Amino acid sequence: MSQNTLYDKVWDRHKVTTLPNGQDQLFVGLHLIHEVTSPQAFGMLKERGLEVARPDLTHATVDHIVPTGNQDRPYAEDAAESMMVELEENVRDAGIQFSDPTTGDQGIVHVIGPEQGITQPGKTIVCGDSHTSTHGAFGALAFGIGTSQIRDVLATQTIAMEKQKVRKIQVDGELGEGVEAKDIILEIIRRLGTEGGVGYVYEYAGEAIENLGMEGRMSICNMSIEGGARAGYVNPDETTYEWLEATDYFQEHPEKFDELKPYWESIRSDDDAEYDDVVHIDASELDPVVTWGTTPGQGIGIHDPIPAPEDLADGKQDTARRAQEHMRVEPGETMEGYDIDVAFLGSCTNARLPDLRRAARIVEGREVADDVRAMVVPGSQRVQQAAKEEGLKDIFEEAGFDWRNAGCSMCLGMNEDQLEGDEACASSSNRNFVGRQGSKDGRTVLMNPRMVAAAAITGEVSDVRELEEVQTA
Repeated sequence: MSQNTLYDKVWDRHKVTTLPNGQDQLFVGLHLIHEVTSPQAFGMLKERGLEVARPDLTHATVDHIVPTGNQDRPYAEDAAESMMVELEENVRDAGIQFSDPTTGDQGIVHVIGPEQGITQPGKTIVCGDSHTSTHGAFGALAFGIGTSQIRDVLATQTIAMEKQKVRKIQVDGELGEGVEAKDIILEIIRRLGTEGGVGYVYEYAGEAIENLGMEGRMSICNMSIEGGARAGYVNPDETTYEWLEATDYFQEHPEKFDELKPYWESIRSDDDAEYDDVVHIDASELDPVVTWGTTPGQGIGIHDPIPAPEDLADGKQDTARRAQEHMRVEPGETMEGYDIDVAFLGSCTNARLPDLRRAARIVEGREVADDVRAMVVPGSQRVQQAAKEEGLKDIFEEAGFDWRNAGCSMCLGMNEDQLEGDEACASSSNRNFVGRQGSKDGRTVLMNPRMVAAAAITGEVSDVRELEEVQTA
């Protein structure tokens, strides 16, 4: 087993005891909740006459079902309004801080935690959402949990878990033009598979990771779960500390920054740390990656051929055939030129301010292709406001994009933002499963934000580097 990694250090620091079943009981430093997975857990507490143990270590937002268009109350969708009312009642009764749409702080749970400074290195963080791994970008151990576990954390501020192995993914070299953090994680999942990380936590390291800003690191850690890993993290460094020092929490409590920084530095993996596995990737060899199928692991470089099912491992052949039939693609083709109907810029993977800035650079001075429905859904109200102040909203709207309010939106289609029929979508989100974006016949192509912008302009999957060359020529 691994030794002296960040994972080992933070795990040991938060371990309360070893339970009779062999699992470890861990103290939870931050519990994030939202409207979809928490109501049943609160109901279980009420049935047993229990109270929330640590409301001060619990933070709520609304993101999955919140409309990104008209947000007047009551919401047009009865189910959305019902979930919102129940969450409001639960957080009020428990005394939990709630970033609701009236505060200016609402947004996707994995966007607001970091931007408010409550996501911090060395914390154990849980949330009833699989993409909680996002927070690992700060050097936290962050896990998605189920409803019964949410109940346990609400009641005890602890959780029972089995310790995982640690795989170090060393990404060296410099990223080329048009290649982003999203392409790194799609390539990792392509190489290792959607089940390759089962039983592991991923530590992302190397020159390419160190050169990323916090937003890029969050994009990578966000999709650890798509690779089968229980969590993913990056060791904290000066980039991390610079981000944190500028957040609300540390602006209000500057003494806490100086107090906590030595701890943050102490939890970094030792130079001689031992890992259960190490994988090497050369970032300089990567092209923009897009998916051709119906899992995030079915990806290829923009100019690479779609694989023939018979050339894949036995267990992947039938899945590939079904995926190619659903997506209407053929082996040997590339995804370049694949017609799209919708372009979606959003999700907890790629809806932060730098994502929108890069996409706006591609869009500026151009127009969305005829018959393409394009939308931008900022990851939080703060991102939304900052983008407006920078003029990004105007750039997108002048090009023909629909600028919407913050929320999960078309990433999972739980609100009004959904694909219709067999529409094909160029998406900056994290999952391309059949039915994921609201229609069982819909087709999703995952890619980085600039690639989504390029697809919106051309009406087809395109190599953004060619548009950038035209723009700068």
